[in-house]
Amino acid sequence: MTSRIPRDSRLRLVRPRPLAAAPAAIEQRRVRRPAPRPPEGTPAPAELAGMARSVLAAAARVARWADRALGPGGDSATADGKATLSDATARRAADALGLTVGQVCADWDTARLAGLIEVHGDSARPGWRLRAWDRDDSAVLRGWVALCDAWSLACPEPEGYEPAAVAEVVTAMPQVLSFLQLSAGPVPVPQLLDLLEQRVTELRTERCEVDYGPRPDTPAVAPEPRPAPAVDAPLRPLLDWALRALASVGALTYGDGQATLTPLGSWAVWVKLEQICVAAQSPAGNIEQGAEDMLRGCARLRPAAARAEYRAWLAARPVGSAVTELIAAARGEDALLRGLAFEALRVVGAPAEPEVRAALDEPTLRPYALLWLAEHDGVDPEDAHEVLTRQEATWLWVDTAAAVADHGEAPLLLRHLETAVQPTVPALLDEVRAVGHPRTVQVLVALAAAHPDPAFAKAVRRAAFQVHTGG
Repeated sequence: MTSRIPRDSRLRLVRPRPLAAAPAAIEQRRVRRPAPRPPEGTPAPAELAGMARSVLAAAARVARWADRALGPGGDSATADGKATLSDATARRAADALGLTVGQVCADWDTARLAGLIEVHGDSARPGWRLRAWDRDDSAVLRGWVALCDAWSLACPEPEGYEPAAVAEVVTAMPQVLSFLQLSAGPVPVPQLLDLLEQRVTELRTERCEVDYGPRPDTPAVAPEPRPAPAVDAPLRPLLDWALRALASVGALTYGDGQATLTPLGSWAVWVKLEQICVAAQSPAGNIEQGAEDMLRGCARLRPAAARAEYRAWLAARPVGSAVTELIAAARGEDALLRGLAFEALRVVGAPAEPEVRAALDEPTLRPYALLWLAEHDGVDPEDAHEVLTRQEATWLWVDTAAAVADHGEAPLLLRHLETAVQPTVPALLDEVRAVGHPRTVQVLVALAAAHPDPAFAKAVRRAAFQVHTGG
């Protein structure tokens, strides 16, 4: 008895789709809530980006010079073969740009903080924001926000203060900036100093440790709480330093005994407050979970809901540790979590690039990392799969099939069969066997059980047996 479907049936070629492609159509019909708007009077993004370009113009100029002079194959590489800004390199840049060495060094530091230059050990390369400088307003604004977040590195701190005191002021400044935004105008420095002193006192009170346990050989009487230490050093010089540093990055203006947020600074404060609000409104309640549990909680969510959950989870923790945690989750055995981890990394965006690029060296993560980097560089997601080799595409196909087999249903696994890059069933089976994915046997067995054609199922089971026995 012969099957109605030839054994060498050709597979219908379609573009690879994410696991949640089917629910996506329903999601698109949902009424979406409008994105939160910045306060009235905030300039348009294009205007804000123009302000940011103006603030970072000198840094971008030095970054472009470094791209030409220090890039691979550059005609004027440093004598020692390194692309760092050595004294000799700083003098070369100063001569080429008509600046002083001090100006070049300051602009170089600003470019590094804004992500216009990336330094890796003894080498430097232009950051992705420099590549997108003239065409992508959001990249420019993110670069300026990165510089604004690093304001404490922009100016040397006053001498004679303990690092803990400086750290207290840095921690307290967001509240000072929020007060400046609420004031919507100039605020006298004495008023800001009062606020800073109150906040520093609160921070020191919160750190006081009270031992409520009984002590040996003494009556079990609760000890008196230790009072918060007084502000034992004048904070006015530290406030002056903080305001000057924030003024140097374009967040505020400072002079005549008062400070005023710039439009850029006001917008940056609003962005930070929105991030805090997002973190406080975790839609599915996964904000306090680790990356792996959070991803499992998002597995059944529709794409937009999952992205909202990723944003809330990311807003509640430092970006660096969040990216590390997501990459660690992607290294696990669950292929579904691997795909979801890289979806969450897409929400992270540029800050995840170094770790995603490092993942290229891991065979398990390489196809996902290649697709992430391609989309990050502006390739259309529909065409991003073209950056994969045939072997990488096959490995990714098996990994996705493993996720479907573990968490999906038979019809979804059959639809996934249609996305294979191989034109025929024998070619698919040969390349799947050769790619060496650790879940190959389980995927083939699941595919054989799900397929309605007996001849196809028999061929797939035979291939699974050959892989299992090493034949």
